[in-house]
Amino acid sequence: MDFSDTIGVSAAGMRAQEERLRVAAENLANKDTTGSTRGADPYRRKTITFQATLDQASGVSSVKVKGIGQDNTPFQTKYDPSHPAADANGYVKMPNVNSMVEIMDTHEAQHSYEANLNTMQISRSMATRTINLIK
Repeated sequence: MDFSDTIGVSAAGMRAQEERLRVAAENLANKDTTGSTRGADPYRRKTITFQATLDQASGVSSVKVKGIGQDNTPFQTKYDPSHPAADANGYVKMPNVNSMVEIMDTHEAQHSYEANLNTMQISRSMATRTINLIK
């Protein structure tokens, strides 16, 4: 593995964590988004999955986003008969988004992003030092 491979792996990790952060932010932004018609489903929490990839030419493993899915946990209900999405009994389905889970996910994504950034900076610094030694 050379310096460019290390930088490429770190860049892939940063892209994956950027997408993870986007999904968590979308979930947080929609944590109160209910349906707009009687009995309609509210916003459903999105999930993200990653996949390890292998570059056959260099033999370097990396990561990429495998897909964006949906969390199928049941919705909570809240009694609010005046809400447009209330069912016949006056209950409104609320999104299955837990703010604490999303905040923890954003912190984890931030730390992983920073670790990849540090690795990239160290690799660049080592490459620069090597070039300076050769001069």
